[in-house]
Amino acid sequence: MAPGCEGGCLEGQAIVIMGVSGAGKSTIGNLLAEVLGCCCFIDADDYHPQSNKEKMKNGIPLSEADRIPWLETLRDSLKGGIANGEFVILGCSALQPHYREILRSADQNYKPGSYVCKVKFVLLDAPAEVLAARLERRAAEGKHFMPAKLLQSQLDLLQIEESEGIIKVDATLEPSTIVNKIQDSIVKPQSH
Repeated sequence: MAPGCEGGCLEGQAIVIMGVSGAGKSTIGNLLAEVLGCCCFIDADDYHPQSNKEKMKNGIPLSEADRIPWLETLRDSLKGGIANGEFVILGCSALQPHYREILRSADQNYKPGSYVCKVKFVLLDAPAEVLAARLERRAAEGKHFMPAKLLQSQLDLLQIEESEGIIKVDATLEPSTIVNKIQDSIVKPQSH
C-alpha cells in the first residue's frame, strides 16, 4: 500500500481540495492522489455541463441554479466512492458553507451542521494577485475556460466558518510542500 494508506485507514473517505479558480486544486489533487497511490482524483471542472463552461468563458458568474445540480452530481460521485470503501480526492471550489453541506451529505451518516464527517476540506489559500496572474497565464496558454475577470466574483463568494474545521494551506508554496502539509494535517492523523 502507498504511504498514508496502511491498513486501509483512509477507506470510505473523501478529501475536497477547495478554493477559488487558480488556487491549484487540480494540480494538488492529482499530486496527492499520485503520492498516496490508494485513491482517485475527481476534478469538479469535468462535471460542469457545457452551458456552465460557456457562461464562465464569457465572463458570466454562475448562478445558484447553475451550481446546485453540479454540486449534487459531485456529491453523488463522492457518495458512490465512500459507499464502495474508496478514498476519493475531489478538486472543487466549494466556496460557500451550503455548497460544502451538499458535498458532506455524500456521507450517509452525516448530521447537518455537525461537521463530523467522512468528507474533509482543505482550502488552498493565496493572495488575489497571485491567483490573477495564474489565471491570466492559464488563459494565455488556452488551458482553462475560467477568465481572470471572474476571480473577484469567486473571492466575494468564498466564506469559511471557523466551526467547519477546514484546514488552510498556503497555495503559494511548492506543490510537494502543499501535499506534505495535507498529509500531515489529514492523512497521517488518521493512521493507526
